[in-house]
Amino acid sequence: MSHPYVGMWVTADHHIRQELLPDGRYDEARGDRESAYTGRYWVEGHHIRYADDTGFTADGTFDSDVLHHGGYVFYREGSAAHREAATRRK
Repeated sequence: MSHPYVGMWVTADHHIRQELLPDGRYDEARGDRESAYTGRYWVEGHHIRYADDTGFTADGTFDSDVLHHGGYVFYREGSAAHREAATRRK
């Protein structure tokens, strides 16, 4: 899968961690619950669509190193946007 968004995306508090894998699958952890949600995803431009393994679907939008998805804001782990968001939480 060729797009610039492969990798780990996290909420500012790291409670939700979503890894976009290069094979078009994702693995989302919540708190101590590893692989809480898994499934497939598709990226079209700056838009992402999800279909988890239970049949639930969702979507989101990328804005550089920020992902808006399901009412949450995710950051590319380690990015300047992530560091800034984590600092604001303190």
